[in-house]
Amino acid sequence: MLKHSVDNRIFQGLREKMEQGLLPQWIFTDPHIYELELERIFARTWQFLAHESELPEPGSYVTRWMVDDPVLLVRTNSGEIKAFLNSCPHRGTLLCTADFGKKKAFTCPYHGWTFNLDGDLIGVVAGDKVYGEEMKKDEWGLRPIPRVERYQGMIFGNLDPAAMPLDDYLGDMKWYMDIILGRSDGGMEVRGLPQRWVVHANWKVGLENFAGDPYHVQTTHRSTVELGISPQDPLYAGYGHQVVLQNGHGINVITATAPGKPQRPPYQGLPQEMWPMFERNLNADQLKVFAKTTVFVGSIYPNLSFNSPVHGSEGHLHNYLNVRLWRPLGPEKIEIWSWFLIDKAASEAYKEAAYKGYVGSFGPSGTLEQDDTEIWARIVHASKGHMARSKDLSYNNLLNYLMGLERVLPDETFPGPGVAYPTCYLDAIHRATHEYWLELMSKEEESAGENGCES
Repeated sequence: MLKHSVDNRIFQGLREKMEQGLLPQWIFTDPHIYELELERIFARTWQFLAHESELPEPGSYVTRWMVDDPVLLVRTNSGEIKAFLNSCPHRGTLLCTADFGKKKAFTCPYHGWTFNLDGDLIGVVAGDKVYGEEMKKDEWGLRPIPRVERYQGMIFGNLDPAAMPLDDYLGDMKWYMDIILGRSDGGMEVRGLPQRWVVHANWKVGLENFAGDPYHVQTTHRSTVELGISPQDPLYAGYGHQVVLQNGHGINVITATAPGKPQRPPYQGLPQEMWPMFERNLNADQLKVFAKTTVFVGSIYPNLSFNSPVHGSEGHLHNYLNVRLWRPLGPEKIEIWSWFLIDKAASEAYKEAAYKGYVGSFGPSGTLEQDDTEIWARIVHASKGHMARSKDLSYNNLLNYLMGLERVLPDETFPGPGVAYPTCYLDAIHRATHEYWLELMSKEEESAGENGCES
C-alpha cells in the first residue's frame, strides 16, 4: 500500500532527526499522525481509568473515557471492580450518562434492556413476546474492557488483549509510585470529584510539560515568583534529578535547593507524626530519596501525569498528589481530567488545607493552570501553517530538544532505579518519550515492509 511507503519514509527521517535532538513541529498538529496515534498508541497502551477510592462500596460506579471509547467502571456485590464499554449491546447507545453514582442495575434509556453489576443482561422489555426462547440473554451482556489491572490503588485499562501486564509496563516507575502512593498506612484517597476542562492543545504537549519540563517554571510561572510564592533563584526547579524510565515514563525528583545549601523540611513537609508510617512502608533507598524531595513531577506514558508539590509557608506546609489525564479530542484539542489525592492517614484539617492549595494552583482557574494552558494554545496557533506542517525534513521546521544532550552524564550514585541525571533542566525525558512514541508509531510500518506491503 502506498500509505505504508509514505509513512516508512517519514518515520525513518524522524528517527535520524530525533537522534540529533531535533523534532519536527508538525507531529503536534498533523491530522494523519493523530489518526495513527489512536490506532497504534491509544489502542495498545495502558491508560488510567480511576482510583479505587472512587468506588467505595458495591454498586458504586464512575464513567470515564479511553480517548473515544466510553467506559463504565463498577464495584460488584463481591467487591470486585469491573470495567465495561459504556454502550448498550442492543443498539449501541451510551448506557450510563451520569459521571458517578450508586446503582443496583443499569437500564438502557433507549429500549429498556437492564444489566446487573457484573454486566449480565437480566431484563429485556417484552422479551418473551418479541424474542421468544431463541433470545439467549447470557450472550448479550455488557462488553468488558479487554484488560483491567491495578497498582497502588490506580486502575488502568488496555484495549489490547495481548498487551504486556501492567506491572511490566510500569517497570521501574513502580519504585517511585510506591513513594508517592504507598508511603502512608492506608495509601491515598481521592477527595472531591475530578475536574474537567477543554484546552486547545495537543496531548503530547501536556505530557511533555509534566514529564520533564521544570525548565518552564521560572518563565511561564513568573507571576508566582513576583508574588513570593516561588523562590527567586532561577535554577530552583532544576535542583535534583531527572530520571528516564522504560516505556516512555519519566519523573523529576526536585529538591528545590542547591547542593550544600540548607535543605527544605523532610518528607515534603508532611506532619512529623506520619513519619513512622514512611519507615514502615518504604525501604531505605526510597526513604533517602523521599526525605530530600520537595516536588515529584512526571508522567506515565501515554497520557497520565502527576505532580506532588509542597505549598504554604514554614509551619503551614501541605503536600498532595495531583493526577491528571490528557484525553485527546483531536490533534489540536484535549480534555484535561484532574484528580486530587491525599494520604488517608492525614488529619481532616490537613486534607482541607491541602485541597484549597490544589484548587488555587492547579484547578481550572488556578494561577499555574492558566499560565500553562495559555502557552499550550499558542503552540497550536503557531503550528497550523504551511511552514510548520511541511513534511520535508530539510525545511526549517525543527524544534530544539538538545538540552543536556552529550553534555550531562547520568549520576551513578542516585539510589533510585532508572537513568538519573543530576539536574532537572534537561530534555532527557522528552527525547526518551518521543523515541518511544516513534517506536510505537513505526511498528506497523516495519511489519508492512517485512511482509512486502510497501508497494
